Amino acid sequence: MAKVGPSVSLQELADRYAVFFVDQFGVLLDGAKPYPGAVAALAFLKSRGKTVIILSNSGRASDYNGRRLEKLGIGPDLYDHLVTSGDVAFSLVRTGWSGLPSSIGTPCFTISSGGDTNLADRLQFRNEPTADTAELLVISGSEADRIDLQSYREMLRPAAERGVPAICTNPDMEMLTGKGTAPGAGAIARVYEELGGKVGWIGKPHSAIYEHAFGLCGGPAKETLVAIGDSIEHDIAGAANFGIDAALVRTGIHSRLSETALAGLLEERGAFRPMVMAAFRMS
Repeated sequence: MAKVGPSVSLQELADRYAVFFVDQFGVLLDGAKPYPGAVAALAFLKSRGKTVIILSNSGRASDYNGRRLEKLGIGPDLYDHLVTSGDVAFSLVRTGWSGLPSSIGTPCFTISSGGDTNLADRLQFRNEPTADTAELLVISGSEADRIDLQSYREMLRPAAERGVPAICTNPDMEMLTGKGTAPGAGAIARVYEELGGKVGWIGKPHSAIYEHAFGLCGGPAKETLVAIGDSIEHDIAGAANFGIDAALVRTGIHSRLSETALAGLLEERGAFRPMVMAAFRMS
């Protein structure tokens, strides 16, 4: 069985790496507010001259996320770039990625949280009220804390029966809420695949978001990069697939797992052995 990797402190990581890919939810935020010490940890990295890129599976644009972070005390002075899967999706889809429709006015149905249609709006698609008449689906968020997956299944069935392509701009299978975890947008996209629909995945652990962030920091030697995340399936697997080191924080999605259970999950997901931090904080 795979073993959990060695424990490491933020100071030790700062001594070894120049570029930090830091996850948003589960590392910086608990779903509603910053974790204790997270803001100070970012300030410490910047004081050491590190390049900090917040790398998020948010289906929303980076400017939206940036405004939200600033309201929570995480201003733009604490990081160099904020990269969201929503921004990467915008860049890819407008160039016809994977043969997806990209024409202005494309009928599009979005599943999100809070009625967000940001990606479709930026692409100048026509927002459809249901999946029945859509030519493209965007699955960017989840409200599975109040809408069950069976309801999402029925919502998506008409599009699957017509062979409508979908993109998932937030591959997270679980999401943090103020009341714990709930199925994320990735779980809804999996439902669409179960119905026979085709899904293009954008975000961690898939490579495009890492390539985008890598380009923003100038393409340094990968030995100088480390990713910090809370999800084995997304942050840790994505870093491993991209060829960079990773540190798993014991906050967020897997916070309640014992060390034995965590080791078993690492084995199940691919025998990764990331470094481990209690939390994203100074000590």
